[in-house]
Amino acid sequence: MTTVYERRTASRAAPSARLSPAGPLLALLWVGAAAVLALWWADTGSVVGAAGWLTGAGRLAGLLTGYACAVLVGLMARVPLLERRIGSDRVARWHAMAGRYTVCLLLAHIVLILAGYAAQDRRSLWHETVTVVLDYPEMLKATAGTVILLAVGVTSARAVRRRTGYEFWYHVHLLTYAAVFLAFGHQVALGNEFSGDAAATGAWYALYLGVAALVVWFRVLVPVRLNVRHRLRVESVQPEAPGVWSVIVRGRRLAELPVEPGQFFRWRFLGAGLARTSTPYSLSAPPRGDRMRITVKALGGHSAAVALLRPGTRVWAEGPYGALTAGRRTAPKALLIAGGVGVTPLRALFETLPGEVTLLYRARTAADLALGAELEAIARWRGARVRYALNGPHGERPDLSAPALLAAFPDLAGHDVYLCGPHGFARDLYRELRAAGVPDRRIHHESFEL
Repeated sequence: MTTVYERRTASRAAPSARLSPAGPLLALLWVGAAAVLALWWADTGSVVGAAGWLTGAGRLAGLLTGYACAVLVGLMARVPLLERRIGSDRVARWHAMAGRYTVCLLLAHIVLILAGYAAQDRRSLWHETVTVVLDYPEMLKATAGTVILLAVGVTSARAVRRRTGYEFWYHVHLLTYAAVFLAFGHQVALGNEFSGDAAATGAWYALYLGVAALVVWFRVLVPVRLNVRHRLRVESVQPEAPGVWSVIVRGRRLAELPVEPGQFFRWRFLGAGLARTSTPYSLSAPPRGDRMRITVKALGGHSAAVALLRPGTRVWAEGPYGALTAGRRTAPKALLIAGGVGVTPLRALFETLPGEVTLLYRARTAADLALGAELEAIARWRGARVRYALNGPHGERPDLSAPALLAAFPDLAGHDVYLCGPHGFARDLYRELRAAGVPDRRIHHESFEL
């Protein structure tokens, strides 16, 4: 690691970290699950025989599936309280984990209910399946919704995601809304818990209508207002490093945007074949006047096409999102660790984060250091430090183990550490930081990977 600048800023008092709503939100979600269990319990009388046990378990699995579907959609409604205070990546991980549980509950509901009905009617499982799907009300729509949800679950598996493009995954994932809509009528029509119980039915409608309102407001109306108000367009595209470009976006009244360094927007460029996909990119500099900037590395079809954008191309943006901001800071010293293009949000923080700040930038070679000249200029201006971790002359990787980090930063445990880079890089660095004694509450990381 090479130290570029050693001058330091005078330490300032660290701002107190905002209390995260993650704990209360999780508690609320579990309370909702407990209420669903109580609803099933209140409506379930004596259970007799294997058919009764199978049917009862299937009903419970179905109720929990319906509740989980509402939670899944709500988590991805891009509510600012979640996106900015908890963090988009953390909410996305909750969504992914809840999605796996939802698919398992859905399969359990199908198998248990059909097995219970078959045992009760003394018919084969196949005969009972055909009868339920073709003769029961709302079942054809529910079957279509089930197929869609299972397809979303399969394409979200990490092994499948590696073999498909982001654009394909994104569009398949949007079908979740259709699946939930198709299945809702089935839940109310055939759920014993809602038959004749106006309070339970009203609560279920309130849950789904509330989630629908969040989606319409934050995923449709708020973005429409932002883009009508600010009228964003591409001003220029500039190369920064091999396969890395910066896009300058110009708009009106950008000073009114409530954006903080370290945050990101979801961008849809209405040109170069990019209009169909919304992709998250961080701001690589604080907004200045009527301009914003993102810096993008070619890692797929969408990001590679960014280099082909023409000046004047209209831009549709949603945000800002993300909690990798100064609001997380708890200590007077901060270490920013960037891997590759993960330097983009940290470059904005490096310029604006108060107190004593050091940036550690991991890249293969000096030619791969995007925004390097800017980082050095910022370091000179604010008296901060930049350190580079580059491969050796024969390709050997730099040592970023816990002992090496402690040797470079003896008081590392007293730092807030902001970490951004590829998933594997961030995972390994997190482990080494914990081994070096940095408390979990002081390691701040966001990733766009689920």
